[in-house]
Amino acid sequence: MSAWVALLIVLFNMTSFRASKVLVTLFGIELGAAQFFIGILVATYSIFPMLLALYAGQLSDRLGVRLPMICGSVGMVGGLAFPFFYSEMPALYVSAALLGGSHVFYNVSMQNLIGGLGGPEDRTRNFNNYSLVMAAGSFIGPLAAGFSIDLAGHARTYLLFAFVPLVSIALIAAAKGIGRPRGADASAGAHAAQGKGLLSSAPLRRTLITSAVVLTGIDLFQFYMPIYGHYVGLSASGIGVVLSMFAAAAFVIRIALPAMARRWGEERLLTWSLFIGAATYVLFPFFDSALALAAVAFGLGLSLGLGQPLSLMLIYASSPSGRTGEALGLRMTINNFTHIVVPLVFGALGTALGVAPVFVANALMLAGGGALARRRLKT
Repeated sequence: MSAWVALLIVLFNMTSFRASKVLVTLFGIELGAAQFFIGILVATYSIFPMLLALYAGQLSDRLGVRLPMICGSVGMVGGLAFPFFYSEMPALYVSAALLGGSHVFYNVSMQNLIGGLGGPEDRTRNFNNYSLVMAAGSFIGPLAAGFSIDLAGHARTYLLFAFVPLVSIALIAAAKGIGRPRGADASAGAHAAQGKGLLSSAPLRRTLITSAVVLTGIDLFQFYMPIYGHYVGLSASGIGVVLSMFAAAAFVIRIALPAMARRWGEERLLTWSLFIGAATYVLFPFFDSALALAAVAFGLGLSLGLGQPLSLMLIYASSPSGRTGEALGLRMTINNFTHIVVPLVFGALGTALGVAPVFVANALMLAGGGALARRRLKT
C-alpha cells in the first residue's frame, strides 16, 4: 500500500470518529443527561479498547493489518448508524461501545502499517504525515458535525457520518501490498510469554504513561468543551468551530515538527508541549465567547498537537523488533484505562463543583506528565 492511500483511509475514519465524539456529547445533553452520565458515556468509548488493544496489536503483528482494518471500519459504520434507528440514551451507550471496540482494531493496525512503510529514515516523516492527516480529520469532523446538527439534527448527522468509513473499507479492500509488518514474529506463544516484558524498559514505560497523559488531555478537551460551550450558550456550530481550532493548530504545528525535532530533539519537545498545554488549560474558565475560546483552543492545539505524534514516534522507536504492534496496543490499553477513569472523575467533579475545577485539574495532570517526561530527558 502506498503511503498516500493509507493517509486517505486515516482521513475518512478519523473524520467520522471525531465527529462521533461531538455528536455523543451534544446528543446526550439534548436527551437531558447530567454531566456525570455524559462522563460515563464518553468512558464507554474506552472499555473495549482497554480490554482488546494489546490483543489487536499482537494480531496485527502475526496476521497482518488488512483484516483488522476492514473489520474495524465495518464496526464503525454500525456504531454510527445505530443512534439513527434508536434515538435514546441506551443507543448512545451501544454506539460508543461499538465505535470504541471497532476503532481499536483499525487504529492499532494502521499505526503499525505507518511505522513499517519505508525504512527507519522515513519513520519520522511517515508518522508526522499520519499526524497531519489525523489533525485534518479532527478539524473536519467536529466542524461538519456541528453545522450538520444545527441543520439536520443529531440522529440524521449520525447516519450521515456512517457513510464516511465505507470509503475506507473500499480503499483497504482494493489496496495492494498490505502484508504483515516488517520483522513480525508469527509465534503467538512468544508474544504471550513476553507480553509483560515491555514494561520492564523504563524509557518505554515513561513514554507510555506520558502518551496516556497527552491523549487524556486531548480527549478531555473534546469531552468537556461541548459541555462548557453549551453552559455558556454557544450553538452546536460554535462549539464545532472551537473544537476545530484545536485541530487546525495541531495541523499547523505538525508541519514544522520534523524541523523542530531535528533542532531540539523529540523528548525535549514532548516535555515542553505538556507544560505549555497545562498553562493553556487554565485559561478556559476566564472566557465565554466563541472567538476567545477558539483562540485558547488554538493555543492548546499548538502544544498538545505536538505531544501526540511525538509520543507515538518514541514508543515505536523504543519497541523491540517484531513487537511494534504489541507495544502500540499496550499504549492504547494504558490510554484507554485513563480514558475510562478520568471522564468519570471529571464528570463527577464538574457536577459537584462546576466548570473551573475541571480545567484546573486537567492542567495539573498535564504538568505532572511534563515532570515525568523531564525525568526521561535527564536519564
